[in-house]
Amino acid sequence: MSDKERKERSEDLKGGPGHIVLLAVVFAVPVLKLAWTLGGGGEASEALVAMEPSNWPDVLIGMLLNNALLASVLAVVVSRTSYAYFAAKGGARVHADTPITHLLVQAVIVPLTFALVVGAFHGLWWGVAVALVSYALRLGVIVEYRTGRRERGSDRRTGTSPSGWLEHAADTAGVAALLLAGAVLPVIALIGAVDGRSWTSVVECDVNTGRGEERARLVELGRQGNGVVGWDIEGDEVVNGLNCGVSEDDAVRVPLWRS
Repeated sequence: MSDKERKERSEDLKGGPGHIVLLAVVFAVPVLKLAWTLGGGGEASEALVAMEPSNWPDVLIGMLLNNALLASVLAVVVSRTSYAYFAAKGGARVHADTPITHLLVQAVIVPLTFALVVGAFHGLWWGVAVALVSYALRLGVIVEYRTGRRERGSDRRTGTSPSGWLEHAADTAGVAALLLAGAVLPVIALIGAVDGRSWTSVVECDVNTGRGEERARLVELGRQGNGVVGWDIEGDEVVNGLNCGVSEDDAVRVPLWRS
């Protein structure tokens, strides 16, 4: 195995291209979303305590439910990354000894699963796009191992030369995966974090903070009895709201690029 092939397989065992970006999106972007949307780190801390730290993944889930492009790109990157990881653990021997039809069927299961989830929330065509792109990138990994491009595989062992168009297809899939994970995903995630839109419901409730009852717009942080615990957008604090109704406007503050 050449140094390049060893490095490529080592990267796959770590999660493939963009694995660090994936971790950043999952752990850091929700915190940035809180901080920008509510107005700063102190506000984000108050909101996080109110909604309980164990529930902070709800912020990411809310972003995915509100942003079809982010959900689709993340699904594609996770699909390709997970397949590259398990392929690296098995290596060329597994890909060479397993019938190609079995590999093709195996590779389609996760893309279809993600497609169903994305399609259910964002529409048929988003689901179809996720399925096609995810499957194409997974096929690129299969080609790399079947043609021996990642390590000594079936074609090299038998002395045959891999098809030129297959090599080109594998290269294209690899570049596409790298761009999606290393450039497209972080840009979309950052835009979604600072767009000023709420990750959860914005509700209009009766609020009493000691100055009399008034109607206020709240970012819903949690349910409590017959009311909600929310962030008062105008009052800039965590409050309890009663007699709530959903607001049609989910904008909390202006996007970063307009501020």
